[in-house]
Amino acid sequence: MRQAMTSGVFGNYQTPPQFLDEVFCQAGKVNPEYEALYSQFLKYSKDDYRQLNEHAKTSFFNQGITFSVYTDKAKGVERIFPFDLFPRIIQADEWAQLEKGIIQRCVALNLFIQDIYTHKHILRDKVVPADLIFSSKNYLKAMLDIKPVAGIYNHISGTDLIKHSDGKYYVLEDNIRCPSGISYVLTNRVAMKRALLETFRKFKVSTVQEYPQELLATMQSVAPQGVDAPNCVVLTPGVYNSAYFEHAYLALTMGVSLVEGRDLYVEKNFVYMKTINGPKKVDVVYRRIDDAFLDPMAFNPDSVLGVPGLMGAYREGNVSLVNAPGTGFADDKAVYTYVPDIIKYYLGEEPILNNVQTYRCEKDDDFKYVLENMQNLVVKPVDESGGYGILIGSKATKEQLAEFKQLITQNRRKYIAQPIMNLSMHATYIEGEDRFEPRHVDLRTFTLLGKDRQFVLKGGLSRVALKKGSLIVNSSQGGGSKDTWVIRDDSAV
Repeated sequence: MRQAMTSGVFGNYQTPPQFLDEVFCQAGKVNPEYEALYSQFLKYSKDDYRQLNEHAKTSFFNQGITFSVYTDKAKGVERIFPFDLFPRIIQADEWAQLEKGIIQRCVALNLFIQDIYTHKHILRDKVVPADLIFSSKNYLKAMLDIKPVAGIYNHISGTDLIKHSDGKYYVLEDNIRCPSGISYVLTNRVAMKRALLETFRKFKVSTVQEYPQELLATMQSVAPQGVDAPNCVVLTPGVYNSAYFEHAYLALTMGVSLVEGRDLYVEKNFVYMKTINGPKKVDVVYRRIDDAFLDPMAFNPDSVLGVPGLMGAYREGNVSLVNAPGTGFADDKAVYTYVPDIIKYYLGEEPILNNVQTYRCEKDDDFKYVLENMQNLVVKPVDESGGYGILIGSKATKEQLAEFKQLITQNRRKYIAQPIMNLSMHATYIEGEDRFEPRHVDLRTFTLLGKDRQFVLKGGLSRVALKKGSLIVNSSQGGGSKDTWVIRDDSAV
C-alpha cells in the first residue's frame, strides 16, 4: 500500500499500488490539480466535515432525490442518493479530447442504427455479422424503414468511461435506450453549492445547469415537419419506477408536462394529451418507457404503461419519439466490440476513445478462453443494465464460477467477458469511518444529438463504488456519486 502524507479527515489514507489514484500521486503527494481543493478540505476537523456531510444529505432529502436498491431484502425501498462532497476534477484539455471522442462515437452509432433499419450496407459488407443484430432482443422489426426527423435515433446517449492505471480513458459501454442519471448530475451541483459555496467559487468550474434547456432545444429541433411551436412531454411509467424522480425533475426544469400513458391517446394517427381544457396535440415525446411497453398495439399487448397507436403515429411522422424505439441493439455489449469498426466504416476515422478488450462467448475461441480464465475476467450479460447479472471472477466463489460457466454454456450469445480493469480510485468520504478512503470511480457522460446540433455536458456523473474493493459503481447496486468539475480554460475563449 502507498500512504499519502495526510492528516485530519484524510488521516491514514492508503491506496493499493496497482491502482491510479486521481487525487494522490505515487509518492503519496497531492496531484497538482487537487492541491488547492485539498488544502481547503484540510481545514475541516472530523466534526466539521461530519456536519457538512449531514447538511448535504439534508439538501438531497429536501429535494426528494432518491433511488431504489433492488438487491436489498426490502426491494424497492426509496433511499437518499449517496453523494460525496469531495469533487472529481477534469482539466479543460483532458475534457476537450474526451468530448471529441464521445461525439465521434455517438454520431457513428446513430449512422449505424439508421443503416440497420434502412439499407443494411454494413451487414452486406460483412463489417458486423448480421446474426449478431437480428438475434438481439432489442432489434425491432417495427422500426424498419422509419426515418425519424433529421435521421436522429439516439438523441440522448450516456457513454460510460473509466480511467485505467495507464492514465488513459476507455469506453466501458454505451447507453442509448433510456440512459439515466442526469438528474443526479444537476442536483449534485446544487448540493455542492449549498454546502461549499465559498470553496466552489474559487475554481473555474464549467456549468451543468444548462442541460434541461439544451435537452428541450434538442427535442424541439426534431419536431415533426411543419410544427413551429412543438408541444413536448416526458412520458414516465409512473411513480413506482426507480427513476421517477429524474422523470419529474426533467419535466419540471424543462417546463413541459410529465405524463403517463393514460394521459395520452391517439386519434387519426395524431397524439393528444388530456387536459382540463380539452385535448392538446403532442409533437415530441421524451419517453422513459422501455420499447416493449410503449404501445400495446405494436409490442406487448398486456402493457398498461404505453399509448395504443403511438407507433402508428410515429410511423406516419406525426410525432417524434426521443430516443427512437429499437436503438437498444446498438448498445448491446456484444455489438460494443464492433464500435471501432463502425466508426471507421461510417466516418472514415480512427476511434479517438479506446474500447476495453472484449471476448464474445458466442465465438468458439473466445468461449474457450473465458471458461478457462473466468477467475481473471468480468463476465456480463449483453442486454442488462444497472450492474445486474455481472460476475467479477477474482471475487467469485468456486460455486459462482461453476454456475456462470453453466449459464454461459446454455446461452453463449447472452454473455461477453472483459479483463478486470484497474478502475482509477478517488478520495471518498466514508460515513461511519469519518474519514476519506480511496474508492473506484467511473464517469457517465451525457450527449445530445438533434437537428444540426450536438451537445456534450461539461461534466457528468462520477459514480463511486462505496463498498471497499468493489468495482460495481451503479446506484442500483449501492454505489454513490460525486460532482464532476470540468475546469474552464478561459484563455481559449
